[in-house]
Amino acid sequence: MEVVLSAALGFMTGVVTCAKFLRHEMAGIVEPRLKHIEEQLHSLREETNLDAATRLAALNQVLEDRHPHEGCGQ
Repeated sequence: MEVVLSAALGFMTGVVTCAKFLRHEMAGIVEPRLKHIEEQLHSLREETNLDAATRLAALNQVLEDRHPHEGCGQ
């Protein structure tokens, strides 16, 4: 009985150690890729915001050119 209990305890300890090792290794593999993807998304967001702001400014300029005094109380 003690041998079976010791073997089961040893097996469970090995499984936990192996799982921790694998999780650590997987994090080491996945984390740099996720960081790279996050940087790409950040750059894309900045480019999209810049494009939207540029288009909004152009549209505002067109509207101002068509109706220069509307909205200013004159």
